[in-house]
Amino acid sequence: MDEKPSKIFVVEDDDWYNRLLVHNLSLNPDYDIESFTTGKDCLNNLSKNPDVITLDYRLPDMQGLEILKKIKAENEEIQVILISEQDEIDVVVELLKYGAYDYIVKSKDIRERLLNTVQNIRNGVSLRKEIVSLRNEVKRKYSYQNTIFGNHPSMQHIFGLIEKATRTNISVTITGETGTGKELVAKAIHYNSSRAGKPFVAVNMAAIPKDLTESELFGHEKGAFTGANYRRIGKFEEASGGTLFLDEITEMDISLQAKLLRALQEKEIVRVGSNKPVKTDCRIIVATNLKLQETVLKGTFRQDLYYRLYGFPIELPTLRERGNDIIVLATHFIKDFCSENKITQKILTKQAVEKLLSYSFPGNIRELKSVIELAITLSDTDEITSENIYLGNNALIEETVAREMTLREYNIRVVKKYLEKYNNNMKLVAEKLDIGIATIYRMLKEES
Repeated sequence: MDEKPSKIFVVEDDDWYNRLLVHNLSLNPDYDIESFTTGKDCLNNLSKNPDVITLDYRLPDMQGLEILKKIKAENEEIQVILISEQDEIDVVVELLKYGAYDYIVKSKDIRERLLNTVQNIRNGVSLRKEIVSLRNEVKRKYSYQNTIFGNHPSMQHIFGLIEKATRTNISVTITGETGTGKELVAKAIHYNSSRAGKPFVAVNMAAIPKDLTESELFGHEKGAFTGANYRRIGKFEEASGGTLFLDEITEMDISLQAKLLRALQEKEIVRVGSNKPVKTDCRIIVATNLKLQETVLKGTFRQDLYYRLYGFPIELPTLRERGNDIIVLATHFIKDFCSENKITQKILTKQAVEKLLSYSFPGNIRELKSVIELAITLSDTDEITSENIYLGNNALIEETVAREMTLREYNIRVVKKYLEKYNNNMKLVAEKLDIGIATIYRMLKEES
């Protein structure tokens, strides 16, 4: 698609000079020129959204600085080139301070200077528009309606929480089992909030060596330690104006938690090897697959940091709790994988659906995605059959399908398998299956 012409206003009260500027700029077919002789006429036409305005510094009705301020107040994206007969340094400094793009003195070589300046602006405008377009695309991509799928009531509740979280800068704590989509929720909050145009910086605390965590978060000065050959800004500064997502926050060494607490309270950090505080402005979202309060009770997480971070809690449900959402998500993964790999769209057979619904998915959404992508790869037709689906406990699933067990019978079968595996240790099995011991006793009693 061809780029539309740049709209340029020429504001000049000298008729001969006005025609000169219009003529020179009109030689480029990519420029749409409109001229005015007064500041008032220019301001009255700002609704036409010009990309560039060439503005005579001394007009009969208004001074250039006054007009510049009004233009920028109306639309700060409009680039203004001031043109004057005088080369006045103090004036130039003042105009540039209030947002003028350039200051050109009327001279014999003004044509070349003006055309180069306008072309530079045009290139910059194109780049800014591309950046805005990319930001809007990212925002659409991470709109929770487009990325987080599910019809189960528990997910409808999560959608409501995400929407509330986007309205303020309150800290957010996202909990849930591994693979439930915690980072996706964090991105949905960021890209639908007022900070969407600023960076989203994700840090996996479990993936950083303990001795490098402080430098990773707060940065370091040159020579701060062996190998620090240059100054490096940390994730707090990198996320300035945006969101810092600290995943697996409970993995942070307790000795560093005090420094994190101070950074959050004071809204400033100190780089390793420096005594100078640096102000920060980033929203904090943390995630963990553990219960934060339990880690506090165990003494591995500071209580004061827990209260500072807790903010707005969002607990994600497991996939096994979401019923038919398994099929909703599976269908979405099929569509995406087939499109990305230019494969004919496939559908799940009835038996494949039953097989997926009969499995507990301990790896949650991440496991389902892997299962579906493998199944598509294994399928030789436009259908995904039960034989194409490989699950973690495949032998048990095959038995379930063959015997056509009810879901209740299947659950009892799973409990008994786990009890066999763990020597009838009720407490351990309850932890592994994330259910209560009383539930296990009740299920066994119902079978007898």
